[in-house]
Amino acid sequence: MTDALTGNRTLLTIAIALSLAMMAPVAWLVGLSIKDNKELMLGTESVFRLPYTLINYVNIVHSSQAFGWFFNSVVVAIGQTAGVLILSSLAGYAFARLEFPLRKTIFVIVLFGLAVPEQAVIIARHQMFNWFGLHNTYVGLMLPGMSSAFGVFLMTQFFKAIPKEIDEAALLDNASPLRIFWKVLLPLTLPAQATLGIFTFLHAWNDYWWPLISATRKEMFTLTIGIASSQTNFAQSEGLGFPRCVSWRRASACSMARWRSTIFISVGDRE
Repeated sequence: MTDALTGNRTLLTIAIALSLAMMAPVAWLVGLSIKDNKELMLGTESVFRLPYTLINYVNIVHSSQAFGWFFNSVVVAIGQTAGVLILSSLAGYAFARLEFPLRKTIFVIVLFGLAVPEQAVIIARHQMFNWFGLHNTYVGLMLPGMSSAFGVFLMTQFFKAIPKEIDEAALLDNASPLRIFWKVLLPLTLPAQATLGIFTFLHAWNDYWWPLISATRKEMFTLTIGIASSQTNFAQSEGLGFPRCVSWRRASACSMARWRSTIFISVGDRE
Protein backbone atom coordinates (compact mmCIF):
# COMPACT_ATOMS: atom_id res chain seq x y z
CA MET A 1 0.00 0.00 0.00
CA THR A 2 2.84 2.35 0.94
CA ASP A 3 4.71 1.58 -2.28
CA ALA A 4 1.58 2.34 -4.31
CA LEU A 5 1.11 5.71 -2.58
CA THR A 6 4.77 6.57 -3.12
CA GLY A 7 4.49 5.69 -6.81
CA ASN A 8 1.35 7.80 -7.21
CA ARG A 9 3.01 10.77 -5.51
CA THR A 10 6.05 10.41 -7.73
CA LEU A 11 3.92 10.35 -10.87
CA LEU A 12 1.95 13.35 -9.61
CA THR A 13 5.17 15.26 -8.94
CA ILE A 14 6.48 14.46 -12.42
CA ALA A 15 3.16 15.51 -13.99
CA ILE A 16 3.19 18.82 -12.10
CA ALA A 17 6.80 19.49 -13.11
CA LEU A 18 6.03 18.79 -16.78
CA SER A 19 2.92 20.99 -16.60
CA LEU A 20 4.96 23.88 -15.19
CA ALA A 21 7.55 23.40 -17.93
CA MET A 22 4.81 23.56 -20.58
CA MET A 23 3.48 26.77 -18.99
CA ALA A 24 6.89 28.46 -19.22
CA PRO A 25 6.23 29.99 -22.70
CA VAL A 26 2.95 31.39 -21.42
CA ALA A 27 4.68 32.94 -18.42
CA TRP A 28 7.25 34.43 -20.80
CA LEU A 29 4.46 35.87 -22.96
CA VAL A 30 2.81 37.44 -19.91
CA GLY A 31 6.12 38.97 -18.90
CA LEU A 32 6.65 40.48 -22.34
CA SER A 33 3.16 41.94 -22.38
CA ILE A 34 3.66 43.91 -19.15
CA LYS A 35 7.11 45.31 -19.90
CA ASP A 36 8.11 48.52 -21.61
CA ASN A 37 9.86 48.04 -24.93
CA LYS A 38 12.86 50.11 -23.83
CA GLU A 39 13.43 47.66 -21.00
CA LEU A 40 13.22 44.69 -23.34
CA MET A 41 15.76 46.26 -25.69
CA LEU A 42 18.31 46.16 -22.86
CA GLY A 43 18.11 42.37 -22.70
CA THR A 44 15.65 39.52 -22.35
CA GLU A 45 16.52 39.08 -18.67
CA SER A 46 14.70 42.36 -17.98
CA VAL A 47 11.45 40.38 -18.15
CA PHE A 48 12.12 39.25 -14.60
CA ARG A 49 12.89 42.70 -13.21
CA LEU A 50 10.72 45.59 -12.11
CA PRO A 51 9.08 47.80 -13.23
CA TYR A 52 6.02 46.33 -14.90
CA THR A 53 3.26 48.24 -16.64
CA LEU A 54 -0.24 47.68 -18.02
CA ILE A 55 0.07 50.50 -20.53
CA ASN A 56 0.28 48.00 -23.39
CA TYR A 57 -3.23 46.71 -22.65
CA VAL A 58 -4.48 50.30 -22.30
CA ASN A 59 -3.03 51.16 -25.70
CA ILE A 60 -4.73 48.15 -27.26
CA VAL A 61 -8.10 49.28 -25.90
CA HIS A 62 -7.72 52.86 -27.15
CA SER A 63 -5.76 52.64 -30.38
CA SER A 64 -5.73 49.10 -31.71
CA GLN A 65 -7.79 47.09 -34.16
CA ALA A 66 -7.22 43.98 -32.05
CA PHE A 67 -10.83 43.86 -30.86
CA GLY A 68 -12.06 43.87 -34.44
CA TRP A 69 -9.65 41.08 -35.31
CA PHE A 70 -10.76 39.20 -32.21
CA PHE A 71 -14.41 39.53 -33.27
CA ASN A 72 -13.57 38.27 -36.76
CA SER A 73 -11.77 35.24 -35.32
CA VAL A 74 -14.74 34.45 -33.06
CA VAL A 75 -17.24 34.69 -35.94
CA VAL A 76 -15.11 32.59 -38.30
CA ALA A 77 -14.25 29.93 -35.71
CA ILE A 78 -17.81 29.53 -34.42
CA GLY A 79 -19.34 29.58 -37.91
CA GLN A 80 -16.83 27.08 -39.24
CA THR A 81 -17.32 24.78 -36.24
CA ALA A 82 -21.10 24.87 -36.60
CA GLY A 83 -20.83 24.14 -40.33
CA VAL A 84 -18.49 21.19 -39.83
CA LEU A 85 -20.71 19.66 -37.12
CA ILE A 86 -23.86 19.98 -39.22
CA LEU A 87 -22.39 18.72 -42.50
CA SER A 88 -20.29 15.96 -40.93
CA SER A 89 -23.24 14.68 -38.88
CA LEU A 90 -25.53 14.55 -41.91
CA ALA A 91 -22.88 12.92 -44.11
CA GLY A 92 -21.91 10.47 -41.39
CA TYR A 93 -25.52 9.40 -40.90
CA ALA A 94 -25.99 8.95 -44.64
CA PHE A 95 -22.86 6.85 -45.09
CA ALA A 96 -23.54 4.74 -41.99
CA ARG A 97 -27.28 4.19 -42.19
CA LEU A 98 -28.73 4.98 -45.62
CA GLU A 99 -28.51 2.89 -48.78
CA PHE A 100 -27.84 4.77 -52.02
CA PRO A 101 -25.88 4.12 -55.24
CA LEU A 102 -22.09 4.30 -55.07
CA ARG A 103 -22.17 4.86 -51.32
CA LYS A 104 -18.86 3.07 -50.67
CA THR A 105 -17.20 4.68 -53.67
CA ILE A 106 -18.19 8.18 -52.58
CA PHE A 107 -17.02 7.45 -49.04
CA VAL A 108 -13.61 6.37 -50.35
CA ILE A 109 -13.40 9.57 -52.42
CA VAL A 110 -14.15 11.58 -49.28
CA LEU A 111 -11.37 9.76 -47.44
CA PHE A 112 -8.96 10.66 -50.24
CA GLY A 113 -9.48 14.24 -49.07
CA LEU A 114 -7.39 13.42 -46.02
CA ALA A 115 -4.38 12.85 -48.27
CA VAL A 116 -4.73 16.06 -50.31
CA PRO A 117 -2.80 18.99 -48.79
CA GLU A 118 -4.52 22.35 -48.71
CA GLN A 119 -1.68 23.92 -50.65
CA ALA A 120 -2.45 21.67 -53.64
CA VAL A 121 -5.86 23.27 -54.25
CA ILE A 122 -5.16 26.80 -53.06
CA ILE A 123 -4.88 28.34 -56.56
CA ALA A 124 -8.15 26.84 -57.80
CA ARG A 125 -9.89 27.79 -54.56
CA HIS A 126 -8.59 31.35 -54.76
CA GLN A 127 -9.86 31.73 -58.32
CA MET A 128 -13.28 30.30 -57.46
CA PHE A 129 -13.72 32.61 -54.48
CA ASN A 130 -12.55 35.55 -56.57
CA TRP A 131 -15.11 34.78 -59.29
CA PHE A 132 -17.93 34.66 -56.74
CA GLY A 133 -16.70 37.75 -54.88
CA LEU A 134 -16.26 35.93 -51.57
CA HIS A 135 -12.89 37.34 -50.60
CA ASN A 136 -12.94 39.72 -47.62
CA THR A 137 -16.21 38.21 -46.36
CA TYR A 138 -17.02 36.00 -43.39
CA VAL A 139 -18.51 33.40 -45.72
CA GLY A 140 -15.31 33.29 -47.72
CA LEU A 141 -13.24 32.77 -44.58
CA MET A 142 -15.49 30.01 -43.23
CA LEU A 143 -16.46 27.94 -46.28
CA PRO A 144 -13.14 26.14 -46.99
CA GLY A 145 -12.91 24.78 -43.47
CA MET A 146 -16.43 23.36 -43.52
CA SER A 147 -15.43 20.54 -45.87
CA SER A 148 -13.86 18.26 -43.28
CA ALA A 149 -13.02 14.76 -44.49
CA PHE A 150 -11.87 13.89 -40.99
CA GLY A 151 -15.21 15.02 -39.56
CA VAL A 152 -17.16 12.88 -42.03
CA PHE A 153 -15.00 9.86 -41.25
CA LEU A 154 -15.31 10.35 -37.47
CA MET A 155 -19.09 10.75 -37.51
CA THR A 156 -19.53 7.83 -39.93
CA GLN A 157 -17.60 5.50 -37.66
CA PHE A 158 -19.51 6.72 -34.61
CA PHE A 159 -22.90 6.18 -36.27
CA LYS A 160 -21.80 2.69 -37.35
CA ALA A 161 -21.00 1.85 -33.71
CA ILE A 162 -24.62 2.56 -32.66
CA PRO A 163 -26.72 -0.65 -32.73
CA LYS A 164 -29.15 -0.77 -35.64
CA GLU A 165 -31.81 -2.15 -33.33
CA ILE A 166 -32.38 1.43 -32.20
CA ASP A 167 -33.30 2.40 -35.76
CA GLU A 168 -35.59 -0.58 -36.10
CA ALA A 169 -37.40 0.29 -32.88
CA ALA A 170 -37.94 3.82 -34.13
CA LEU A 171 -39.21 2.51 -37.49
CA LEU A 172 -41.83 0.46 -35.66
CA ASP A 173 -43.11 3.77 -34.28
CA ASN A 174 -43.41 5.10 -37.87
CA ALA A 175 -40.46 7.46 -37.50
CA SER A 176 -38.99 8.83 -40.73
CA PRO A 177 -35.23 8.61 -41.44
CA LEU A 178 -34.89 12.33 -40.72
CA ARG A 179 -36.70 11.97 -37.40
CA ILE A 180 -34.58 8.95 -36.47
CA PHE A 181 -31.47 11.00 -37.18
CA TRP A 182 -32.61 14.12 -35.31
CA LYS A 183 -34.46 12.64 -32.33
CA VAL A 184 -32.81 9.27 -31.76
CA LEU A 185 -29.29 8.98 -33.14
CA LEU A 186 -27.95 12.53 -33.06
CA PRO A 187 -28.20 12.89 -29.24
CA LEU A 188 -26.15 9.70 -28.91
CA THR A 189 -23.29 11.25 -30.89
CA LEU A 190 -22.68 14.19 -28.54
CA PRO A 191 -19.27 12.87 -27.37
CA ALA A 192 -18.04 12.63 -30.96
CA GLN A 193 -19.49 16.04 -31.80
CA ALA A 194 -17.79 17.60 -28.77
CA THR A 195 -14.44 16.14 -29.84
CA LEU A 196 -14.88 17.22 -33.45
CA GLY A 197 -16.07 20.65 -32.37
CA ILE A 198 -13.01 21.29 -30.19
CA PHE A 199 -10.57 20.22 -32.90
CA THR A 200 -12.40 22.27 -35.53
CA PHE A 201 -12.60 25.40 -33.38
CA LEU A 202 -8.92 25.31 -32.48
CA HIS A 203 -7.94 24.74 -36.13
CA ALA A 204 -10.15 27.61 -37.30
CA TRP A 205 -8.91 29.90 -34.51
CA ASN A 206 -5.24 29.26 -35.30
CA ASP A 207 -5.61 29.14 -39.09
CA TYR A 208 -3.15 31.41 -40.87
CA TRP A 209 -2.84 30.15 -44.43
CA TRP A 210 -6.31 30.81 -45.87
CA PRO A 211 -7.09 34.09 -44.02
CA LEU A 212 -3.74 35.41 -45.25
CA ILE A 213 -4.92 34.86 -48.85
CA SER A 214 -8.61 35.67 -48.56
CA ALA A 215 -8.58 38.65 -46.18
CA THR A 216 -6.82 41.58 -47.84
CA ARG A 217 -8.59 44.39 -45.98
CA LYS A 218 -7.45 45.12 -42.42
CA GLU A 219 -11.00 45.21 -41.10
CA MET A 220 -11.42 41.57 -42.17
CA PHE A 221 -8.19 40.30 -40.61
CA THR A 222 -8.39 37.55 -38.03
CA LEU A 223 -6.15 37.74 -34.97
CA THR A 224 -3.48 35.51 -36.50
CA ILE A 225 -3.19 37.74 -39.56
CA GLY A 226 -3.62 41.00 -37.64
CA ILE A 227 -0.86 40.28 -35.16
CA ALA A 228 1.49 39.00 -37.87
CA SER A 229 0.85 42.01 -40.11
CA SER A 230 1.65 44.42 -37.29
CA GLN A 231 5.02 42.83 -36.50
CA THR A 232 7.20 44.45 -39.11
CA ASN A 233 10.94 43.86 -39.04
CA PHE A 234 11.58 47.49 -38.21
CA ALA A 235 9.14 47.47 -35.30
CA GLN A 236 10.63 44.27 -33.96
CA SER A 237 14.19 45.55 -34.04
CA GLU A 238 13.57 49.16 -33.01
CA GLY A 239 10.39 48.95 -30.94
CA LEU A 240 8.67 51.63 -33.02
CA GLY A 241 5.20 51.85 -34.43
CA PHE A 242 2.81 52.84 -31.68
CA PRO A 243 -0.53 51.97 -33.39
CA ARG A 244 -1.94 48.48 -33.70
CA CYS A 245 0.32 46.88 -31.06
CA VAL A 246 3.24 46.71 -33.52
CA SER A 247 6.05 46.42 -30.96
CA TRP A 248 6.94 43.24 -29.15
CA ARG A 249 5.20 44.26 -25.94
CA ARG A 250 1.91 45.19 -27.62
CA ALA A 251 2.06 42.11 -29.82
CA SER A 252 2.45 40.05 -26.65
CA ALA A 253 -0.56 41.76 -25.11
CA CYS A 254 -2.61 41.01 -28.24
CA SER A 255 -1.44 37.40 -28.14
CA MET A 256 -2.61 37.04 -24.57
CA ALA A 257 -6.18 37.87 -25.62
CA ARG A 258 -5.96 35.33 -28.43
CA TRP A 259 -4.54 32.63 -26.13
CA ARG A 260 -7.19 33.05 -23.43
CA SER A 261 -10.04 32.21 -25.81
CA THR A 262 -8.62 28.77 -26.58
CA ILE A 263 -8.26 28.14 -22.85
CA PHE A 264 -11.96 28.92 -22.31
CA ILE A 265 -12.94 26.45 -25.04
CA SER A 266 -10.71 23.71 -23.64
CA VAL A 267 -11.99 24.22 -20.09
CA GLY A 268 -15.58 24.13 -21.36
CA ASP A 269 -14.87 20.83 -23.05
CA ARG A 270 -13.45 19.41 -19.82
CA GLU A 271 -16.58 20.45 -17.94
